Amino acid sequence: MPTSVDDTHDDTPATDHDSPWKEALERYFPDFLALLFPEIHAEIDWNRPLDFMDKELQKVVRDAETGKRYADKLIKVYSKEGAETWVLIHVEVQGEAESDFAERMYLYYYRLRDRYGVDVVSLAVLADTSPGFRPERLKIQRWGCWNEFHFPMVKLLDYLEPDRWTALEQSDNRFALVVMAQLRAKVTDDADELKGWKFRLVRSMYERGYGRSDILELFRIIDWMISLPSALEAQFREAVYQIEEDKKMPYVTTVERAGIEKGVVIGRQEGRQQGEAAILLRQMTRKFGQTAAEHHRATIEQADAETLLEWSDRILTAETPEAIFH
Repeated sequence: MPTSVDDTHDDTPATDHDSPWKEALERYFPDFLALLFPEIHAEIDWNRPLDFMDKELQKVVRDAETGKRYADKLIKVYSKEGAETWVLIHVEVQGEAESDFAERMYLYYYRLRDRYGVDVVSLAVLADTSPGFRPERLKIQRWGCWNEFHFPMVKLLDYLEPDRWTALEQSDNRFALVVMAQLRAKVTDDADELKGWKFRLVRSMYERGYGRSDILELFRIIDWMISLPSALEAQFREAVYQIEEDKKMPYVTTVERAGIEKGVVIGRQEGRQQGEAAILLRQMTRKFGQTAAEHHRATIEQADAETLLEWSDRILTAETPEAIFH
């Protein structure tokens, strides 16, 4: 398995693969299905609202193992026939084969169906770098008693094949950029080459004519997935600034997570503190909801810029709003 860039360069921040997947799935769920599971996408009534069932998922998911992180999401959708269906998505982002992955898929499926009595569709996305790791079913049998569980699975490594990679680059599906960023973060050992890929992916957002909201969101996801040593990160930022100046789109997206070198992403005129507060409130709203953000608004707006930057880093791994501040 290729050595990760994180291990090769001491000043490279630890790459975070779990948080961006969770956010990308919530922000771009229709794009995700259209790109990776088009047959299922075609069965859903997209005129009805999506309902993300994270609390329900947590009630049935109790992983005892430590050191493993999974970007699991549970979304309630409706079929075109009007049937309520819960779509359970497992994203294996740890970069290693797991012998009991199929069994875990089955346990989550069974627990959800048993507890809530609804149709459940389990989907697996494997973002690891082990070509032979391709679990698609679980078969249990003993003395004439047997049970077989199948689930749709996508192996992201397959998209490195030239034809499929070209299709990703040419796709107008926004989730294609998420897949490409994940793949390059996983398989690229050379930091200079990785910087080139990161810039290429970011540049494509501007070339595709995405709006400000999508550019900010996708940039943040790509920036989470692809971490660079500080010197290369500075070069990367300068290149991004140049694109934005040429296209007259001054979004300055990198500093939304990483800090300040040429200003703050949102509202440079508001000043550094106000910009960082706005960013943190937006992050909190997306992760924990509007009520939580409003509850902590006063605390956030009174904090200094350095504290706000620290809290913005903490929100990536915080499980509760309170964990951000303590």
